[in-house]
Amino acid sequence: MTEHSYLIALLPLLSFLIIVFFLRWKEMLSAVFSIMIILASWVMSIIVLIETLARHGEPYEAYYKFIDLGSFVPEIGILIDPLAAVMLLVVTTVGASVEIYSVGYMHGDPRFSRFFAYLSLFLFSMLGLVLANNFFMIFIFWELVGLTSYLLIGFWFEKVSAADACKKAFITTRIGDLGFLVGLFLIAVYAGTFNYGGVFDQISAGVIPAGIVTLIAIFVFCGAVGKSAQFPLHVWLPDAMEGPTPVSALIHAATMVAAGVYLVARAMTVFVGSAEASLVVAIIGLITSFMAASIALVQNDIKRVLAYSTVSQLGYMMMALGLYGYDSAMGLHSPGFYAGTFHLMTHAFFKGLLFLAAGSIIHAIRTNNIQEMGGLFSKLKLTAPAFIIASLSIAGIFPLSGFWSKDEIVATASHHPVFLVFTLLIAFMTAFYMFRLCFLTFFGEPRDKEKYEHAHESPKSMTYPLVFLAFLAIFAGWVGLPWLQNGFASFVYHGEPYHPHANWWLMIISTIMAVSGIGLAYLMYYKKSISADRVAEKFKPLYTLLYNKYYFDELYDAVLIRPVMAFGRLMWRFDAVVIDGLVNGTAWATVFWADMKQWFDKWIVDGAVNGSGWIVRQSGNIGRFLQTGRVQSYTFFALLLVVLVSLFKLEVGPQEREVGWPVLTILLAVGIIFLAILSRTIGRQPAGQETKQEEHV
Repeated sequence: MTEHSYLIALLPLLSFLIIVFFLRWKEMLSAVFSIMIILASWVMSIIVLIETLARHGEPYEAYYKFIDLGSFVPEIGILIDPLAAVMLLVVTTVGASVEIYSVGYMHGDPRFSRFFAYLSLFLFSMLGLVLANNFFMIFIFWELVGLTSYLLIGFWFEKVSAADACKKAFITTRIGDLGFLVGLFLIAVYAGTFNYGGVFDQISAGVIPAGIVTLIAIFVFCGAVGKSAQFPLHVWLPDAMEGPTPVSALIHAATMVAAGVYLVARAMTVFVGSAEASLVVAIIGLITSFMAASIALVQNDIKRVLAYSTVSQLGYMMMALGLYGYDSAMGLHSPGFYAGTFHLMTHAFFKGLLFLAAGSIIHAIRTNNIQEMGGLFSKLKLTAPAFIIASLSIAGIFPLSGFWSKDEIVATASHHPVFLVFTLLIAFMTAFYMFRLCFLTFFGEPRDKEKYEHAHESPKSMTYPLVFLAFLAIFAGWVGLPWLQNGFASFVYHGEPYHPHANWWLMIISTIMAVSGIGLAYLMYYKKSISADRVAEKFKPLYTLLYNKYYFDELYDAVLIRPVMAFGRLMWRFDAVVIDGLVNGTAWATVFWADMKQWFDKWIVDGAVNGSGWIVRQSGNIGRFLQTGRVQSYTFFALLLVVLVSLFKLEVGPQEREVGWPVLTILLAVGIIFLAILSRTIGRQPAGQETKQEEHV
């Protein structure tokens, strides 16, 4: 099956095409077809994982060179190693659960078939990203994941908030992708190949200069910062809650946000080659995790609390991977790689469960605000226990899945005191805000009686996936038990044991922090022996800062968005006034010049030509009266001319001679006119007479 593992990604693509071209009018059939396809991919992923285990984690790679550019030959291929095999199973498991859940959640939506088509295309993009054997292919699927997440976040695009959220997510992640693209250019120039093995071998052998390795690692990490919503590009993820809840579960649990962590894990050899870059990854991860956890403490939208929880947990994973790269570069042993990837797997299950359970709560009570809930445990017999199980898992309570993976992250930070302190503090905050959510939602008196009375459990298509994911939230982490370290753990960790013995002290301390967080939430929101309102009032500046999410949106709006918009408006005005003014002015001058030329041609050039013709024609009209063809007329004209000349030659006085020429001219004109009339009269004969003369002749 491994050699045909490309079908795992191609089947969802086939589902997308079939739904778009043939099944979009048949809603239920399109949903069933999409679910059957992803279940087929899920079964194949299980087989691929089993075969990879049978090979003891030995990688399988197949590719072909689709274009020859001389010394640079891009490839299309697949790589199946332990990391890819685990991620294939995680993506298809959560994807199948989300699609089954969506049948009930999206029932009645006018774009029901389109939703399943988008889900299929999204899963194709993510699975292709996991299967890729080179940086060129992973970037192509990376961008496809961004496109499909844009389509899904903005699925209800008639809502202004959803339309804005999908644009915000798309633009923000493109900023990180620009850095990723720069990293790819550096890889192409210095490595001459995009193939993972080729690039990693050159870095390990020291062929690529250390400074360039650091730059490559930093720029590749930029892509992960965007996709996995790390500081400072984390602002898009909470707003992405505007999409349907199944989309939130898919994006925040196992796919888009996981892509950044997967990229760092996949390129870990690059980060091991640069201690500086690895330390940057660890610091960014820690800042992101702490900041997001602190924001989640005071949020009231159930999906936004889970969104900031996702950001925090992703920061956890990044911190673990960064510490692994740093320790390895410094020649130290660290379980960070296993911890980061292990938590990526367990987090997918319990966070997918949390989002789907949150969707079930919203479906039941028709609000996202936890301050309007309360007492829902008795109404939601399946949803409430599933949500609490997931909350216990993410809090790191023994023996649920999250406990084992969180323990590995704590162990990773144990050699770095600052990181260890903040890691434990984040664990405390995580337990607190998750059980604040549980107590306000499921326990106590209903705070909105009308909504409570109409609350009901979701249909089976929505609750069955919750039961399945709850099972995984409990047991999936058991593959990391200490006595299995030569099994699954060493399989994922490239055959090397992640640490020889369990650190019981760290396990006890991290558990105490988690239980303390739950206990504080219990006292504040269940027993109410500590007033949450009084605490908020006492620390009002801090509460306001956290409630407003450290004012990052306002800061970006003031520093980036408004100046860019103002610059855009300035450029628009410059274009409208100056550029368009020059163009329109040139056009006006050209038209005016053409009009002037037309006028000059019509009235001057054509006027001169036509005027000369008119003068000639009129002269001809006058002259033709003199051309009678009769001798007597010509004799009369000659005699008249002689008389006039004779009169002019007469001797007159000096005063009379001064007016001789004008008088002569007038007389001559009168004579010519008189002669013409006379000649015309003499020359005109009755028609009958002319006929008789002609007959006589």
